[in-house]
Formats: sequence, structure tokens, C-alpha cells
Amino acid sequence: MGIIVKQTENRSELQKRIAKELSDKAKKKNPNPADLPDGVEDAAYTKDTKQTTSLAWVWILITIVGVGALVWFVVASGN
Repeated sequence: MGIIVKQTENRSELQKRIAKELSDKAKKKNPNPADLPDGVEDAAYTKDTKQTTSLAWVWILITIVGVGALVWFVVASGN
């Protein structure tokens, strides 16, 4: 059976020492979390890629016109 510990009881000296050692070890392992890559800008898959050009709106317009034409053909063929 386990020991029931009240939350009002304080930590023992051993528990305090272990908690301090673990926190020190965690700080040594990761001294500054801001230095870690954010997963987007620092990711390897973004290497050798380029930014979207100013003509992206043209491709969006072509896509919208294409989808509109497809819908029109489907509706027109139903009559």
C-alpha cells in the first residue's frame, strides 16, 4: 500500500535535494529556450525555398476562374 501524504506537509530534505538537482540538470541541458528553433523559420525543409512573388494573386485568380468554369460546365450539362 502507498503512503498517504497530506499536501500541507513539507518536502523532506532528500526531496528538496533531488528537485534542485533535477532543475539544475534541466537548466544545463537547455540554458535558453529562445535559442531553440521555432520549427518554421529554422526548419531544414525551408532551406533553398523562396518567398511568394507578387504575382501570386494571378494564380489565385486563374484558379478561381477555372473552378467557376468547371461549375458552369457541370450546371450547363445538367439541362
